Amino acid sequence: METIFVLLPLALLIAGIALALFLWAARSGQFDDLDTPAVRILFDDEEPRPADPNVLPAKPPETAEDAPTRRDPK
Repeated sequence: METIFVLLPLALLIAGIALALFLWAARSGQFDDLDTPAVRILFDDEEPRPADPNVLPAKPPETAEDAPTRRDPK
């Protein structure tokens, strides 16, 4: 019987702290948008960068003789 005098106020204190934390979270906007964070990973963050006009694109070899060869070690 003496244990209930300790456990009951302790349980009420823990419940009060949990309620206070829930009310703080609800008032600070933690539960406003539940759908967007789940799909935020699917959004593109950056726009593609425009190509640099000073850099020329790589030119492919015109013939098989112009292509670099790979030596096979034997």
